[in-house]
Amino acid sequence: MKDAFGAPQSLLVLGGTSEIALATARRLIALRTRRVWLAGRPSPALDAAAAELRGRGAEVHTVDFDALDSASHEAALGKVFAEGDIDVVLMAFGVLGDQARDEEEPMAAVRVAQTNYTGAVSAGLVCAGALQAQGHGSLVVLSSVAGERARRADFIYGSSKAGLDAFAQGLGDALQGTGVQVMVVRPGFVRTRATAGLPEQPLATGPEEVAEAIVTGLRRRSETVWVPGSLRVVMTALRHVPRPLFRRLPV
Repeated sequence: MKDAFGAPQSLLVLGGTSEIALATARRLIALRTRRVWLAGRPSPALDAAAAELRGRGAEVHTVDFDALDSASHEAALGKVFAEGDIDVVLMAFGVLGDQARDEEEPMAAVRVAQTNYTGAVSAGLVCAGALQAQGHGSLVVLSSVAGERARRADFIYGSSKAGLDAFAQGLGDALQGTGVQVMVVRPGFVRTRATAGLPEQPLATGPEEVAEAIVTGLRRRSETVWVPGSLRVVMTALRHVPRPLFRRLPV
């Protein structure tokens, strides 16, 4: 459970090679997190991430996890919770896809939706149930401002994040009074390997800025976190722009 300093002692990351998740794990380890589980497909990158966090003083384990294999989620994640309570679950997996290709190849678009939404629904419900059974914990869901309003440039990705965001909000409402908190994180453009080569968007941030916002949000027990915070105002305005005008905006 959280210690006297308000920091979680244990962390489960779904998407164990995510740059945002690993930046968050480093910050939490510095604050007293001592046990970390990295869930992801077996790979040298996952092993390297685990080794790096061990070097920072944490006890780190890996577990095989595939967002697309929903049938395996209950067994795979159940092994983690069977080893002891988890204070924070960070759901950080997802794919951007390629909008132009995905429009031409419907099954590629389906893969984006299944990873970002269906996989998250499955894993999120499994983790929520385990957190509720132990009576405490936080589920942090990495959403995106792309889900706030569909854009021509990325409506396949954006629609998957819109579904994820709505699911996470509803799950948070369902868990009120159980001791389990759901926190939705809505970053804008984040400079990562996944976005390398893409035109940088206004109000861009990096993994460290998102990680700092996540840790602050956990301490404050926030329900929604925008990164940067100014995006809350921007998106509030954009939601009310008439569609004919919105189509012409460079967003």
